[in-house]
Amino acid sequence: MVKRGFDLLVSAGALLVLWPLLLIMGLLIRLDTAGPAVFCQERVGRFGRPFQMLKFRTMRAEAVASGPLITVAGDRRITRVGGWLRATKMDELLQLVNVLKGDMSLVGPRPEVAKYVAMYPPAERDLILSVRPGITDEAAITFRDESSLLAAADDPERCYVEEILPRKRRLYSAYVRGRSFGGDLALLGRTCLAVLGRPET
Repeated sequence: MVKRGFDLLVSAGALLVLWPLLLIMGLLIRLDTAGPAVFCQERVGRFGRPFQMLKFRTMRAEAVASGPLITVAGDRRITRVGGWLRATKMDELLQLVNVLKGDMSLVGPRPEVAKYVAMYPPAERDLILSVRPGITDEAAITFRDESSLLAAADDPERCYVEEILPRKRRLYSAYVRGRSFGGDLALLGRTCLAVLGRPET
């Protein structure tokens, strides 16, 4: 109850403060390329329930529905504004709406698409999906430059499935087993430092 109350308070307050910035970002996306400013993608949530995760659109509208699910650095589908949004992680700010709705939490295992969740071992899947997915977690910090890692791989999809995803799953499971309100606050602080490009001390 404390965690959910904190999520509601922070997400509502942040949206109230940030709505002019969100509006500006939406307008910049529309001016940069044709298409909607918001991108919705079905992800797997708590107890395996699907939900529509919100992001600002960072790719050309005609390319959103095509191509691989993963994105590598230098992907030609990414727009000019989209590249900046991805670099600053500001494309994720709309997920505050998902937090307000109860689909997500501020901190929790990052939600994956059904294709990758189906690859989880059953016991690990049940554990990870026992909590709300989050905007940030240890894996999000560790793999902040994931697109660059994938760009350096000969086969990005295979690299994600065989190397990155298993490491993420271990971090997701560790979070669920040891989660605490104090730990969540620490992860939020570390996320802010990572976004600002400051090293952790």
